[in-house]
Amino acid sequence: MAAERKKEKKCEEGSPDWMMTFGDLNSLLLTFFVLIVAMAHFDVIEIQLILSPFQGGFGIMPGGRTLTAGRLADMGSSMESLPSNEKGSGMAKAYKEAISVFQAELKTRKIALTLNERGIVITLSTDAYFKKASAELDIDATRGVLEKIANLIAQPMFYDKSIRIEGHTDTVATDSDGPWPTNWHLSTARALNTLDYLIDFGADPKKMSVVGYGEYQPIYSNETEEGRSKNRRVDIVILREK
Repeated sequence: MAAERKKEKKCEEGSPDWMMTFGDLNSLLLTFFVLIVAMAHFDVIEIQLILSPFQGGFGIMPGGRTLTAGRLADMGSSMESLPSNEKGSGMAKAYKEAISVFQAELKTRKIALTLNERGIVITLSTDAYFKKASAELDIDATRGVLEKIANLIAQPMFYDKSIRIEGHTDTVATDSDGPWPTNWHLSTARALNTLDYLIDFGADPKKMSVVGYGEYQPIYSNETEEGRSKNRRVDIVILREK
């Protein structure tokens, strides 16, 4: 009995049908964004909000991408990051207002602005605004920016928002014989002094709170002087939730 030959299953040549539709969709999206850039003023925040629904979809754009300060500065903005999915435009509009208010300070990098899951974060460099190894604000250097912050958070768009002032330090220990036994004390004192001036400049004390984190919430490595410098900061956080 002759052995039956097994029929080899022929593989279909070429790509599956859905790939053509997928390619057309990519082409349409590319055309759409080219038209936006060609016809409109390039607004980083608005472009990011347009793109956010597509992040993580179709395998085109990974979700959660961060736009770095340097890249955004090159694009005409000074924000540090945006969340991957910004729900609602209220905080985004408020963030744009904050960028316009602090343009001068952003250019000199004495402050930084971040929009994240907590809300709008205004970061003050303690090296720029506080006296060295002290909780005392250099009011001559700080008055202008603190007045701007107080005026900003008094605007109607922030009427229902709470404000939290957070103090941070690097890992260098304080002088145990000095006024600040630990970095907890120093970070809290800096946040409290910032609060006092903001209230003097018109901020509503009922909306304010203060916390000191010491060295325990760094944003950069404490292994380098540059990293330690950036970790020495006070964050004024306009919270999303009251």
